[in-house]
Amino acid sequence: MENKIFSIEGMTCASCAQTVEKATSKLPGVKEATVNLATEKMTVQFDESSLTEADIQKAVTDAGYTAKSNTLKKTFDIEGMTCSSCAQTIEKATKKLAGVNNAAVNLATEKMIVQYDPTVLNVSDITKAVTEAGYEAHEEVGSAAAVDSDREKKQQHIKDVWRRFIMSAIFTIPLLYIAMGHMVGLPLPEVIDPMMHPVTFSLTQLVLTLPVMYYGRSFFAIGFKTLVKGHPNMDSLVALGTSAAFVYSLYGTYMIYVGNTSFAMALYYESAAVILTLITLGKYFEAVSKGKTSEAIKKLMGLTPKTARVLRSNQELEIAIDEVQVSDIVVVRPGEKLPVDGTILEGNTSIDESMLTGESMPVEKKPNDNVIGASMNKNGSFQYKATKVGKDTALSQIIKLVEDAQGSKAPIAKLADQISGVFVPIVIGLAILSGLAWFFLGQESWIFALTITISVLVIACPCALGLATPTAIMVGTGKGAENGVLIKSGGALETTHKIETIVFDKTGTITEGKPKVTDIVTTKGLSEEALLILGASAEKGSEHPLGEAIVNEAKERNLEFVKTDSFKAIPGLGIEVTIDGQNLLLGNKKLMDESRISLEDLAAISDKLSGQGKTPMYIAKDGEIAGIIAVADTVKKNSLKAIEQLHKMGIEVAMITGDNKRTAEAIAKQVGIDRVLSEVLPEDKANEVKKLQSEGKNVAMVGDGINDAPALAQADIGIAIGSGTDVAIESADIVLMRSDLMDVSTAVELSKATIKNIKENLFWAFAYNILGIPVAMGLLHIFGGPLLNPMIAAAAMSFSSVSVLINALRLKRFKASSVK
Repeated sequence: MENKIFSIEGMTCASCAQTVEKATSKLPGVKEATVNLATEKMTVQFDESSLTEADIQKAVTDAGYTAKSNTLKKTFDIEGMTCSSCAQTIEKATKKLAGVNNAAVNLATEKMIVQYDPTVLNVSDITKAVTEAGYEAHEEVGSAAAVDSDREKKQQHIKDVWRRFIMSAIFTIPLLYIAMGHMVGLPLPEVIDPMMHPVTFSLTQLVLTLPVMYYGRSFFAIGFKTLVKGHPNMDSLVALGTSAAFVYSLYGTYMIYVGNTSFAMALYYESAAVILTLITLGKYFEAVSKGKTSEAIKKLMGLTPKTARVLRSNQELEIAIDEVQVSDIVVVRPGEKLPVDGTILEGNTSIDESMLTGESMPVEKKPNDNVIGASMNKNGSFQYKATKVGKDTALSQIIKLVEDAQGSKAPIAKLADQISGVFVPIVIGLAILSGLAWFFLGQESWIFALTITISVLVIACPCALGLATPTAIMVGTGKGAENGVLIKSGGALETTHKIETIVFDKTGTITEGKPKVTDIVTTKGLSEEALLILGASAEKGSEHPLGEAIVNEAKERNLEFVKTDSFKAIPGLGIEVTIDGQNLLLGNKKLMDESRISLEDLAAISDKLSGQGKTPMYIAKDGEIAGIIAVADTVKKNSLKAIEQLHKMGIEVAMITGDNKRTAEAIAKQVGIDRVLSEVLPEDKANEVKKLQSEGKNVAMVGDGINDAPALAQADIGIAIGSGTDVAIESADIVLMRSDLMDVSTAVELSKATIKNIKENLFWAFAYNILGIPVAMGLLHIFGGPLLNPMIAAAAMSFSSVSVLINALRLKRFKASSVK
């Protein structure tokens, strides 16, 4: 459930507030709507999977008022988290703040996205709440320098963890040899023999353990701090387990010192040291694996050059990319990357935009053409005016979309989150209870009971649960970006695999969106070129799209136009012109009928062209039919292949268009559409999607125009063509950057692969804890089986997290069917 706050305009009394509440509460998916007349604000709790912010605003508008969202969204970098319990603690602390609509913490990316009302609280209130919970939050800075700094910080963290492991291992290995070697027949120097010199034996172990405790001090600092604050995490389990082992061993050392040498064979120094060392090694592998999950973002960030060459006061200056301002004149030479987005002022070149569009062929550019930052200038120097810099560039927007998606949560993650939130306190309780049960009911020694308690504390790792979903989403959305498919949220990534029906807009989506000449039929001995010259010359002065298609066809064939002596437009019918003394009529069949011109043998051909979804344009010369030029919005080359691929996946495909039924069905027949929704007005597209949803289907909508935006928002998943309008892209859940319909099936396949990976991760995370904790509690030992050594428990705990991460990284091998 999502909480959002809206400012309501137009209310004058309590009755107005009641009206707004009722109108909003009626919406499907709204759990509660509360309007405060005094503050003129409305708080709505709703299911974001079935309702959008735009739907709520529309309901309020229909009721006669205006609703404006008061929500800001900010991203924070979080420091100090070690497991999913930490993420849960931070989320709870932040959500308690008045004015916070939602807070989502991603353990894998170590980021928190907060949606809040800036009129109620500010950034410092949020960071303070996180600090009080025992962690640190810093507002994310989006500059290139900040990105580099963050990357360096993470690399340094990996190096620090590795150094801590190496230093811990240097002391742990000899400690393990001294403590356990004699039990398997390995020789020990006489001076530290436990039988002959028990005091030296115990003190040597203590001296070797202290450095390991020092290098693992962060476990104790964080673990005990969160325990005292009432939010125990994984570090709390480790801190409690190793502290218990160390304190008991310290007590044993004292007893040996005062003469009770029986404690010499019952020390736990090596357990404490090995647990800390193995968990540090696990943390290292975890940090490295996390780094690999965000490689897609790193690749995108690495595309942007660090500096730019600009003209200021007639001088060429090389400045940092962060210093480039809108309207700066940027100079680019051959082989250089463009630093920011802009418009060419002078010069011609060809630019490789494959990093953004996936199109391998360079694009020719001339003055007034737009260029994209991070694309590669292939040849020719040119100057352009910067129009978008910093966070506003196309590449930065793509990076932001991918980061937001990686930071968001999929609905499937909620179960893991709920369990993780109560997991650590339950484990601590089980550890204590199992120890007490063995001591009092099992009549075992308190050393045995302590072993059980330590094993339970150490083996129970909520990390695997917490990492199961976000790591898969990170890799999945990153893989999508590599394939030109931008998935805006974890929810969208999850929902896409459930899609049963996909509705395609026709114009500009299935078809090119630009009419082209498809057929030229002549009579009276005229050649195709002669008829085309007459038609193009006549239409040269027309602005009609069909006439423009005829003119463009003549230009492509390099035909020479002839001069028209007169031109007359006949509204709704066509045109009448005079060329070289010949009277020409060019238009539709109605124009021919009204002019009493017989179509003769062309009537049957005309009907056949119309049946194929083409528009026949008739040309008559001096009162007799001369031929037909057929024009149609041609189907994109990959439309048929894309729809065939969706059919193989068992997905129903529909097409929605404002065209007449005959034309729509002709296009549908060409590409294998299952269902045709024709003669649909732009404002009714969303209602048609709603009708499909009312049949109980999960529906995706694919479109590119402004008029598609409501339908994209209404659909369970909105998919925008990357070459479409900003409004359509903003309304969509998924953006196809290459404008290739084959990427629709890629999005569905990627969603299925990611969800399968998440389910595998969750299965192993749950299975690990379900099996591991009872074994640690001594269940097998009751039936004569082995007792779990705390050191083995530590190794297993570390392996569980790393195994989940490794499984998520398997998604990097994903390949769409279109490229297999």
